[in-house]
Amino acid sequence: MKKVVVLGGGFAGVESAIFLKKEGFDVDLVSPRPFMYIYPTSIWIPVYEAEFSDVCIPLEELARVHNFNYIQDEIVKIDPSQKKGIGKKGEYQGDYLVIAMGADKMKYEGEGNYLSICGEPKEAQQMRDVIDKLVCEKREGKVVMGFGGNPKDTTAVRGGPAFEMMFNLHNYLKKKKLRDKFELTFVATMKEPGKRLGPQALKMMDTFFNRLNIKKHFGKKIKRFEKDGIIFEDDSKLESDFTMFIPANIGHPVFKESSLPLSEAGFILIDEYCEVKDYPKVYAIGDSAYIEGPEWRAKQGHIAEVMARNTANNIAIDAGVKKGEKESYLPHLNILCVMDSGDGAAFVYRSEKRGLMIPMPIVGHWLKKGWGWYCRNSKLKKIPRLPGL
Repeated sequence: MKKVVVLGGGFAGVESAIFLKKEGFDVDLVSPRPFMYIYPTSIWIPVYEAEFSDVCIPLEELARVHNFNYIQDEIVKIDPSQKKGIGKKGEYQGDYLVIAMGADKMKYEGEGNYLSICGEPKEAQQMRDVIDKLVCEKREGKVVMGFGGNPKDTTAVRGGPAFEMMFNLHNYLKKKKLRDKFELTFVATMKEPGKRLGPQALKMMDTFFNRLNIKKHFGKKIKRFEKDGIIFEDDSKLESDFTMFIPANIGHPVFKESSLPLSEAGFILIDEYCEVKDYPKVYAIGDSAYIEGPEWRAKQGHIAEVMARNTANNIAIDAGVKKGEKESYLPHLNILCVMDSGDGAAFVYRSEKRGLMIPMPIVGHWLKKGWGWYCRNSKLKKIPRLPGL
């Protein structure tokens, strides 16, 4: 039985391990974090709609259920020529190597002065503590939330969770009857945040901000973050009692120390079948990889899982385990999400043919809640998995 080593325990890594086992491979999954973190549902931790345990799936349990081998270790070097990952505790080599280690974040001066809902998992709980203090003690304040871009790679932006976090905070303060005591401002370093979703979505987002009395601060580069606000490139300052910010992604630092072919932003260059260029039998998926496609393309969890399933299929074909056609991720590129607001949601979709955003009052919130429950329980085989999900 041929062995595949998977580096990373997020959506891409876990999905590839599950489907590689289905193809009959011996699979080692190496990850420093003992759980898979469901980032899309972590937006509810700061506003008491979810507990930390609700958005974590223990990797040991996943490994037991799906019969792959989980190894807790942090990878510090990759040798693609040997199909090997080198960790702090050991070296992991296989007949095939799948890199799904995610990405790093762009660096800012004073980054210790903000928290990120897309950062380390513990930051979601820290956000809850800060919001609690503002709500329970000060009972008023200025809160700034937003995200930044990466001029070297437009796919590296994580804007959706910033919108969701702001809308959920608005709803939370409204429930506490304190909304009028707080000034909320949304920050984005680009002039038209959300533009990739299409003109209809961009217009609707602007309507949301105006209706909810959320101020906008768009199109200025950030110079640094301070304890009480943000300093912009023109030295203007936006005051804040609490700042939540999602920096754009850049390539994982471990990639730079390897011989892997990288894009300008540091992501691994792959072909349409997710195989790393110049390194046969080495694959990169999810946030680790540079994806081709239209200008509006984005890295999302469902694309990461498509890449993972395709990779399992393509490795099986390459290894002679099965017959068939190799599968490309390119036909599956689209933007698909339910953008939650705490009291509803909006269904967002973008493809080459269309872009739309449909409001879903009340039911949308519970639809996303249902997806979170389904994600956790289907991966643990407690409920059947729906085809393609």
